[in-house]
Amino acid sequence: MAKGALRADARRNIEKLRVAAVMVFREKGLHAPLEEIAQRAGVSSGTLYNRFGTREALIDAVMPELAAQSLGEVARRAQAARDPWDGFAGYVMGVCELQASDPALNDVISRRYAAEQLTVICRVTEERERYIIERAQREGLLRADFTREDMLFVFWSTAMLVRHTTGAAPDAWRRSVGFLLDGLRAEAAHPLQAEPLTRDQMEEVMFRLGEVGTI
Repeated sequence: MAKGALRADARRNIEKLRVAAVMVFREKGLHAPLEEIAQRAGVSSGTLYNRFGTREALIDAVMPELAAQSLGEVARRAQAARDPWDGFAGYVMGVCELQASDPALNDVISRRYAAEQLTVICRVTEERERYIIERAQREGLLRADFTREDMLFVFWSTAMLVRHTTGAAPDAWRRSVGFLLDGLRAEAAHPLQAEPLTRDQMEEVMFRLGEVGTI
């Protein structure tokens, strides 16, 4: 009986930690103090360590479903748009809106932490983004030299802008992204002086920009 009660207590503690983690991460981002999550859940920090072990494991326990749902909805709207440019621009703005409204998703989108299950979600998102980009390019609406790797730089720059302007100018990112989208129209294109990043280069950049750590 006592053993069963302990198992029930452990399950309740895990669920409380999951709920608290979502709340705190979405308020403060994935770098939020884990002690605050434990306190919000009403358990000790030791319990959090025992149940999850690392920050990445906790992130993987609570964020993939939210990220898949949120990013998937933005992608579905973009793919359903009748005009390919509207689909592309709507996707970029939609993802940036997620970044501006949810610190946890901002960290997910900018790959701030390399949690395993989130990486799987990002791979699925990558294929959707390639389709959205190529669809607009086939219609001659999006400049032909824009790549999915370039799109990641859009989201990384937006992530930094959002993090540093939220208090003083929360809509500053909209102006920045608006300028960028105008410059991505095919008729505005001029030859570039640098080649796009390769997949290997992008992986290296992601590793350097990410802030991988443990609790």
